[in-house]
Amino acid sequence: MSVDGWRSVLVLGGIRSGKSEFAESLVGEGGPVRYVATGSPAGPRGDADDDPDWDARVAAHRERRPAAWPTEETGADPTRLLEIISGAKEGETLLVDDLGGWVTGLIDPERQPADDVAAITDLASAVRDSAARLILVTSEVGLSLVPLTTVGRAYTDALGTTNRAVADAADAVALVVAGQVTWLKQAAPASAPVSAPVEAAPVVPETSPEVLTPAPTPTADAAAGADGQPGWAAATMTLPALATGLVIQQGMALPMPDEFTPAQAHDRLPTLDLGGAGFGKLQKVVEFAAATQGRPDPRPWRSPRVVLIRGDHNGGAAAGTLPGESRRLADQARAGEGPLARLAAEAGATLQVVDATACAAMEEREVLALDEVESALRYGWRLAEEASDAGVDLLVVGACGAGSAAAAAAVLAATTGAEPAAVLGRVVVPGAEIDDDAWMIRCAAVRDAMHRVRRNARSAKQVLADLGGGDIAVATGLILGATARRVPVLLDGPVGVAAALVTRDLAGQARHWCLLPDHGEDPAVKLGADVLGLTPLLDLRLGLGEGATALAALPLLRTALSLAATLPVHPAVAPDDETLAAHDSLDEPESPAGLPPSAWPADPATTATPTPATADPTPATADPTPAAATAADAGPAEPVPAQRDAAGENGHAPVEPEPAPSALESWFDSAETDKPARGA
Repeated sequence: MSVDGWRSVLVLGGIRSGKSEFAESLVGEGGPVRYVATGSPAGPRGDADDDPDWDARVAAHRERRPAAWPTEETGADPTRLLEIISGAKEGETLLVDDLGGWVTGLIDPERQPADDVAAITDLASAVRDSAARLILVTSEVGLSLVPLTTVGRAYTDALGTTNRAVADAADAVALVVAGQVTWLKQAAPASAPVSAPVEAAPVVPETSPEVLTPAPTPTADAAAGADGQPGWAAATMTLPALATGLVIQQGMALPMPDEFTPAQAHDRLPTLDLGGAGFGKLQKVVEFAAATQGRPDPRPWRSPRVVLIRGDHNGGAAAGTLPGESRRLADQARAGEGPLARLAAEAGATLQVVDATACAAMEEREVLALDEVESALRYGWRLAEEASDAGVDLLVVGACGAGSAAAAAAVLAATTGAEPAAVLGRVVVPGAEIDDDAWMIRCAAVRDAMHRVRRNARSAKQVLADLGGGDIAVATGLILGATARRVPVLLDGPVGVAAALVTRDLAGQARHWCLLPDHGEDPAVKLGADVLGLTPLLDLRLGLGEGATALAALPLLRTALSLAATLPVHPAVAPDDETLAAHDSLDEPESPAGLPPSAWPADPATTATPTPATADPTPATADPTPAAATAADAGPAEPVPAQRDAAGENGHAPVEPEPAPSALESWFDSAETDKPARGA
């Protein structure tokens, strides 16, 4: 890294935005400078006499930069730029202006067909591995209109792909608009560690809380959970707050679950060899897992983790809560006791208890400062990344802070416009008694807080600072970090649902990675789930504490995934080779003439007529014999064997035997035969 904190920087900007001037100002006094021009002095059309505007642009660039900078032109050969970057020495500075000229040579029809993607990848690798300081200028084409011509569309597509690849390889990225610079990606200075801002924040501890395992799991299973981590859990986005010193901001481009596998899983489930009608509501679990895992036969979650967030709220929000109750619940979970720890032990889940900063009274002032909100978001994201790195494939959000339910109700009222009294659940005190007085105090605190912030902005971070507090902020960062790592999240309480609502303004993709097993009859959870588009899978109505209901339902959810992944397809839907061979062995000959004489239904030597209702096979003769006549009396008069003998011995043309009548047809034939006899 250089003394300025970066070794390579990409400067983006539009036409006449000032990107080249800013790039030249970054050179400083860092040693010898070499100017690399990717455009030809003859202009894009190869004839300088016909393009005076291009001459003016080139002259302006030459007059602006120092005369001591040697200029090197890459020409029309795209590989020349790669050679210059790769051959640059340490201590040297290369100013490449700009990548648009390099892309022009890349898509030149004279060098097609060519692997342009490979050339762009090689350029990014050269930037990443170069020993020199690199300053690369390029035009931002993502904000412009789609060109009308084919070559124009090819140029913008190639340049956009190049910008993304180089931006990923560079240490820093700056965007210049109207002469104003915005750092999109900024490397941390070498003298200041990346984690320095996090350490200064009071919300985030230096180290993450200890991860507890309430029930020891076999070593082999634990190793399989870490080493056998599926590919879809790999990192897809680096946290800006930890990797580049930037903050979590609105409109982050986080990944979405797979859009095709849920439909494939939906079509696959009815074909499984089940003993009943199907999975019922648990089919949604299979489709959710298929989307988050990217496969139509998702595997059951093997390594879940419960993150229990404790953050107390002062003032009226905590009315009806015993002093020190949240600390007691947190210590109880750390000791492996209580419903949450015991359910985690039954589900084979690890447990992590997180302490968030206590919040001020929401009815009096903002509960957190904005820098504390930023630190809490980073903290939650860091917890999600650490969980993913440890092989966790499912996160469960739990909460036990005093007043957290009122804070969540305030967030819901601020983000959805709901009436606080409609989303604030009843206050249940020990002994399963309802404390209406405490509920009214909480409701008044939320309404006073809403009145206090009525003129404030409704951005995600401002809502957390005004109303949400540290526990909801940490939960928000946890959901965002899990989304970036493609780890699904189970929600079942007001804190988790409120955090999911806040994530909508930061990254709308996050809600698609959340699953709601049950609403627990909580009005805030019901409303939040409806806004988020989350349908509760079950209706258990458990009140075991936030996170406990999800753990109680987890074994059932994993059972559904295990059946969906391991059950074979029903033989009737997709028969195997043995079944097909068995069916083929039962097929009848194509022609009835191929049957042996003993198989003929009318052969008197092998067939006896057990019932008197059997009709004469000769259609031209009506048998007046009573129904009690035996087959022996009617045998000599049967014409069918005689016709068969004549065909075999006298050389006449063979007679096609009639197919044997069914029992129902025989009954109707005998009924028609009996009519004349009864009439006579």
